[in-house]
Amino acid sequence: QIQLVESGGDLAQPGGSLRLSCVASGKISMLSARAWYRQAPGKERDLVAGISRNGATDYADSVKDRFTISRDDAKNTVYLQMNNLKPEDTAVYYCNHGSFTYGHYYPTPYWGKGTQVTVSS
Repeated sequence: QIQLVESGGDLAQPGGSLRLSCVASGKISMLSARAWYRQAPGKERDLVAGISRNGATDYADSVKDRFTISRDDAKNTVYLQMNNLKPEDTAVYYCNHGSFTYGHYYPTPYWGKGTQVTVSS
């Protein structure tokens, strides 16, 4: 089965930056799109950013112009650069392999354990 390992989460100050990584191993899906989701306590897991095989991206309105998703297929890794962090960014962040079609990301039900991001002064 596929294994996804997220890392890079930490405590950050408002306005600070973090870089998240997700490394895939095992039976990697042939689905070519990659994404980051996040889930805060008591809330649904929501899409943060998605990226197609060719680099087309989709961002949640709450993070656009602050976060950047990227990928390095040679390393089976997807990244999320998070700048100008806000307290409302506090959540567990998960990566996903799926499909990105017509500007929409469609996840598969395989998740890592996530990485905690906490933004607080």
